[in-house]
Amino acid sequence: MPFWLQLMWDSLGPLLWAALKFTAPLTLISFVLGLSLGLVTALVRMFAPKPFALIARFYVWIFRGTPLLVQLFLIFYGLPSAGIVLDAFTAAVIGFTLNVGAYTSEIIRAVIASVPRGQWEASYSISMSWFQTMRRTILPQAARTAVPPLSNTFISLVKDTSLAAAITVPELFQQAQRIVAVTYEPLILYVQAALIYLLLSSVLSSLQAWMERRLNRYGGFMETRS
Repeated sequence: MPFWLQLMWDSLGPLLWAALKFTAPLTLISFVLGLSLGLVTALVRMFAPKPFALIARFYVWIFRGTPLLVQLFLIFYGLPSAGIVLDAFTAAVIGFTLNVGAYTSEIIRAVIASVPRGQWEASYSISMSWFQTMRRTILPQAARTAVPPLSNTFISLVKDTSLAAAITVPELFQQAQRIVAVTYEPLILYVQAALIYLLLSSVLSSLQAWMERRLNRYGGFMETRS
C-alpha cells in the first residue's frame, strides 16, 4: 500500500472519532440553541416594544457584522481578562450559538413577514389569540419556507466548526493538526479532513433536497393541520 494511502487509513479512525465526539455535538447543540435564539430575536424585533426591538437589532448587527473567528477569540481568550473563564467546548458553543442566532433570526423574520396578512385576519376572526395564531397558523406556514435557508445555515455550521480548532477544541480539524504535528504530512492530512467535511456536507445536502421534495409534494400538509 502506498505511504500516503496507509497514512490516510491510519488517520481515518482518529479523525472520524473526533468528528463524532466533538464536531457533531458542537454542531447540533449550537444549531438548536441558535435556532431558538433566532426565533426569539425575530419575534422581539417584529412584535416587542421598541426598546427591546432595538436591543435585538443591535445584537444581530454585532454578530452579523464581525468575523466568527474574532467572536470565538473574544469569548475564549478575551473574557478571562474580565474574570470569566470558560472551557474550550463551552466557549465554542456560546460563540456558534450567538452567531447562528443572529443569522437565523433574519431568516425567520423574513419568512414570518412573507405569510399573507390575511392569515392573521382569518385567525383573529375565529377568536384566536396572538399566541394561538402564531403557533397554529403563522409558524407552520413559515416553517415550510424556512427549510431551505435554515438547512443551508446548518450545513455551513458543520464546516464552520473547524474554526473551533483555533480555541483548542479537539474536533475534526484540530485532530488533523495534531496528526500533522507528528507525521509532518500536512497536505495528506488536510486533504483527508477536507474530504470528510465534503462528505458530511454532501450527505446533508442530499437530506435537504429530500426534505424539500417532500414539502413540495405535501405542500398543504402543515396548513391542513393548523
